[in-house]
Amino acid sequence: MKIKKYGAIDIGSNAVRLLVANVIEERDREPQFKKSSLVRVPIRLGADAFVSGRISEANTQRMIDAMQAFKLIMKIHGVERYKACATSAMREAENGEEVANSILKNTEVKIDIIDGKKEAAIISSTDLNQLIESDSTYLYVDVGGGSTEFTLFSKGKIIRSKSFKIGTVRLLNNKKSENKILFGKVQNWIEENTSDYRRISLIGSGGNINKLFKMSGRDIGKPISYIYLNAQYQFLKKMSYQERISELGLNPDRADVIVPATKIYLSAMKWSGARKIYVPKIGLSDGIIKSLYFNKF
Repeated sequence: MKIKKYGAIDIGSNAVRLLVANVIEERDREPQFKKSSLVRVPIRLGADAFVSGRISEANTQRMIDAMQAFKLIMKIHGVERYKACATSAMREAENGEEVANSILKNTEVKIDIIDGKKEAAIISSTDLNQLIESDSTYLYVDVGGGSTEFTLFSKGKIIRSKSFKIGTVRLLNNKKSENKILFGKVQNWIEENTSDYRRISLIGSGGNINKLFKMSGRDIGKPISYIYLNAQYQFLKKMSYQERISELGLNPDRADVIVPATKIYLSAMKWSGARKIYVPKIGLSDGIIKSLYFNKF
C-alpha cells in the first residue's frame, strides 16, 4: 500500500477552501481518495467583484494571509503536490490577475484563474460515477457564489455542460430585474436540454446544498425530495438573517446565501421535472485532487 497526499485550494466568490486528501494506492485496485482535512475561510470576494468590479486591498491582504496559512497546513500534512484555482470573482474582477500576481509574489502560491467551462470539466471529473446509474439521466448543479455550473448526464455520458453567471453572492447584490433575466436564461437552457429525457434526477453540490442535506437528517446516499426542499425554502425565507444564525446555528456567511442557493436548486428541479436531488458532497476541490493525481493539469 502507498499513500500520497495532495492539496486543492478552491478560491470561490463566497469562501476560500483548502482540501487535503489522501490517495491510497493498492495493487490491482482503483486508487481511493479520502478527505484528510478541509479548512474554509469566509473571504467574500464576490462582494467586491460583483459590486465595484475590483477586489479590495483589505481582501487582497486577507487572501495573502490565507495562502500563507494554507501553505503551513499543507507542510504539516506532508502534501507533495497542490493546485490553486480561482473562479468567477477573481475571473471578473478587473484586478484579478494583479491580485493573483501579488499573492504569488508574497506567498509563492500560483493561482490559476479558470473559466466556467474549465470549472465544470474539473467538477465533472469527480467520483460521480459512483452515484450515476448507467441507464439514468441526471442534471448536475454546482451552485457557487458567482456562478452555477450545469451538466447533463445520460447513460453515464456528459451530454451538455454550461456555466451561468448566477451565484448566491451575485444574486444578493444584483437588482431584481437583473436576477429575473439570469433565471430566464437558465430556464431556457434547462428546458431546451432536458425536454427529450424522462425521469431526470438532480445531483447538487456546493456548501449550501451540503448544509441543507445535513439539516434534513437524511442518511448518506438518500435523496432530498422537491417537496421537502420547497418546504425548507419557504421556512428559510420567512426567517430573518439573525434568526437563521441564532435559531438554526448557521454561520453568518451562510445565513444569507442559503436562500438564493435553495432557489437555484428548486428552479432547476422544476424546469427539468426532477422530483429528487442527490447530495454526494463533492465539488471543485475534489475535482482538483483527482485531476492532479491523473496529471490532467
